Amino acid sequence: MMETTVTKRTFLVSAASRLGGLAVGGCSKKSGAAVEASEVTKSPEQWRAILTSAQFAVLRNENTERPRSSPLNDEHRRGTYQCARCALPIFASTAKFESGTGWPSFTVPIEDAVKTRSDPGLFGARTEVHCRRCGEHLGHVFDDGPPPNGRRYCRNGLIVGMA
Repeated sequence: MMETTVTKRTFLVSAASRLGGLAVGGCSKKSGAAVEASEVTKSPEQWRAILTSAQFAVLRNENTERPRSSPLNDEHRRGTYQCARCALPIFASTAKFESGTGWPSFTVPIEDAVKTRSDPGLFGARTEVHCRRCGEHLGHVFDDGPPPNGRRYCRNGLIVGMA
C-alpha cells in the first residue's frame, strides 16, 4: 500500500482543483487562438481532427487536467517527451522527477523548446510554458523544484507524448 503524505503544496493543489474547477472541460482562458505566431499553423478544425477533445481543451483553451489523472505520472522509460501537437522534443526523461503534485514534473526543458509568459490569476501571477514551435499551452513553471536549479516545470500529461 502506498503511503500518502499531505504537504502544503499537495493540499493547496487539491484545494485549488476542487474550488477552481480545474478539470479538463472546465474553465478556459482563451478561445482557440495560438499564443503567438508559430512555425506550425492549422485551423481549429484541423487540430480537432488530430487531437483528442481533452488535448484540444488543454492545448488550445489552456484548461488543466485533473491532478493524478495523467498516465505520464507513472511513465519511467528513458527517452524524450514531445509536444502532442507538433512533436517537438520538450523534455528529456532524465529531467523528470516525482513532485508529489499529481502532474508530471521536470527540472529543465530541452534547450530552445519552450517559451514562457506571465499568467495573472486569482491567487497571484504564475508563469505559463508554451511549446516554442507551435505556441500551445504545456503547463506552468514554478520556483519550488529540486536542486540544482530549483525549478518545477509542471506538465499537463495529455499534451506530452513519449518518444
